[in-house]
Amino acid sequence: MGNRKNILVAPLNWGLGHASRCIPIIKALEKNGLTPILASDGASLQFLKNEFPHLTALELPSYGIEYPKNGAHFKWKLLWNSPKMIMAIAKEQQLVAQWVKEYQLKGIISDNRLGVRNTQIPSVFITHQLEVLSGITTWFSSKIHQHFIAKFTECWVPDVEGTPNLSGRLGHLDKTKLRVKYIGVLSRMQKKEVPIKYPLLVLLSGPEPQRTLLEEKLIKELQNSKVKTLFVRGKVMEQQLVETVNQITFYNYMQSTELEQAFNESEMVLSRSGYTTIMDVSVFGKKAFFIPTPGQYEQEYLACYYKELKIANSSTQDDFKIKDIFDAANEYKGFSALESTNAWEELFRLF
Repeated sequence: MGNRKNILVAPLNWGLGHASRCIPIIKALEKNGLTPILASDGASLQFLKNEFPHLTALELPSYGIEYPKNGAHFKWKLLWNSPKMIMAIAKEQQLVAQWVKEYQLKGIISDNRLGVRNTQIPSVFITHQLEVLSGITTWFSSKIHQHFIAKFTECWVPDVEGTPNLSGRLGHLDKTKLRVKYIGVLSRMQKKEVPIKYPLLVLLSGPEPQRTLLEEKLIKELQNSKVKTLFVRGKVMEQQLVETVNQITFYNYMQSTELEQAFNESEMVLSRSGYTTIMDVSVFGKKAFFIPTPGQYEQEYLACYYKELKIANSSTQDDFKIKDIFDAANEYKGFSALESTNAWEELFRLF
């Protein structure tokens, strides 16, 4: 490996949000003379391989997070799966210990992978959830998460420290002993002044079966409308598929440059209220409509947070109707375009 400073970048495979928000970090590492080594599993690993075919990519064990068809059961499904997750976290630690030697790693950046750390080298944990909402068990789930975060050298929160901010109470604690750094908004894209081609951009992502359930519902609703729509399914494959049915143009997935163009050419975004999507929408200063993943407290909180601030409207998956997007659109001001300014040189001094 010579004199290269190898840094392991490992996002959680849960939807594509964790992997896509690591893209600006990976690019910044390269720009600052460091060599990223990628690690994840499933669709997130494939996604990063598509984006960075020239980089070494390693496979981590799956956390085996499964979504129930009924969102109300999500928390209990997570608890049921927790032995599988604990085993995956232990396996991660073993693999990382091997990789530290094998690849002479000088640092680790883990996006929500609790076992991707090593006491021999600086290990960073990225999260926007210092507080983990879980209903009546919020205090308990937050304490467990903070216990794991404390094992890392630093915790980087992709948001600003003061107000207004994007993550609300999720990313801002009244008091904490954690070594937290607010690193600014993370987005792989940039706003450009181009003519609008699509009144609506639909962006799907997130775990199955909820991704498919929402896709089916949206297609049914959109078929009855005359709105020209760009529909990105969020299904990562080795080959891109594009088809147009009536007024809807479907892509199974888009790489960063195409998605940047799609954002710039669209008037409004319809998506889950996942935090990475929110960061992207904020960079473009777009209007948005959110449908949180059923049972995912964090997304439900963010959707309510922006609704109360009159920034973006939202609806539950069950109640959604296409007219909801346009009926109240004027009541919501949309996001103010935020610039993603990150002090990478300073942050990377850790390594």
